[in-house]
Amino acid sequence: MFVAQNFLMAFAQLLDFALTAYMWIIIGRAVISWVNADPYNPIVRFLYEATEPLLGRIRRVLPISMGGIDFSPLILIMAIMFLQSFLVPTLKQIAM
Repeated sequence: MFVAQNFLMAFAQLLDFALTAYMWIIIGRAVISWVNADPYNPIVRFLYEATEPLLGRIRRVLPISMGGIDFSPLILIMAIMFLQSFLVPTLKQIAM
């Protein structure tokens, strides 16, 4: 039984780390969009390719754009924060 508990705890910690890393990738993409970044730069391409699938879905479902400001990164960050506040502690409590 302790093996399943340790596995679930490790999975919760790994999920928390992955969500935090993805949140920073989204923040990096938002900062890159404010400046005139080279679209052929590998880092810029990685940021766009890693975030566009989810951000594109959010834009299609909720076309919220006011005055040229895209709120989809903010909505995605709030969704990640919800998962970190709800899913990760729930998994940790189940492991206990």
